[in-house]
Amino acid sequence: MSKKILIFGATGAVGSSLAKLLKNASNECHLIGKNEEEVSKLSNEIGFSFSIADVLEDNFVDKIEQDIGETDIGGIAYCIGSIDLKPINLISKKDVLKCFSLNLFPIYDIIKKFQQNLKKNNGSIVLFSTVAVKQGFPNHSIISPAKASLEGLTVSLASELSPNVRVNCIAPSMSNSKMASKILKNPKIAEGIAKQHPLKRVGEGKDSAALAKFLLSDESSWITGQIIGVDGGRSNVG
Repeated sequence: MSKKILIFGATGAVGSSLAKLLKNASNECHLIGKNEEEVSKLSNEIGFSFSIADVLEDNFVDKIEQDIGETDIGGIAYCIGSIDLKPINLISKKDVLKCFSLNLFPIYDIIKKFQQNLKKNNGSIVLFSTVAVKQGFPNHSIISPAKASLEGLTVSLASELSPNVRVNCIAPSMSNSKMASKILKNPKIAEGIAKQHPLKRVGEGKDSAALAKFLLSDESSWITGQIIGVDGGRSNVG
């Protein structure tokens, strides 16, 4: 029985790029998303099984477990995120809880459900943070704390699940995606953001997906507990 990699947020820029890269490398994956039309279209394109599940709903992992059956799980990529930007004086508790409910809380349910399967198969988990944890930006007081918590969870899980499961986190900068489209659709704003990066462009889904593919593979078998930037140099280079 071949091992499958579960891709949460499979229809996003990173998730869909990752699915295609893994397909090209002869991996088996199970796609997970909440939009049935988009997920089924991607499934038909690359031939992977899929589940329709919303991580904000209770017991979403039970639906996924039912769909995959007795499948051996070799890896999990949680490619779900949000861009929640507000000045501090406009932020409510509801805003913060909503962000944590999407970016952090579902990961607990996923790991609790599948950790034994992952341990049995020496699996790998890849999570996604943001460059805004390491470098401060205005209006990021909702998303940055949520992703900072996710980075803390990464290193905690890497310790707790070792030596059988590796856990790493990718921290991208602004990339072309559905959730960034409202910001990047303005050419002048997009150009300004690109210039803030030493490599003078915004990212693409494939940039982070390429690293995720590596971290899910046996080629990265001695890497765990790492927060790795895919940010055009923005976090470290002036």
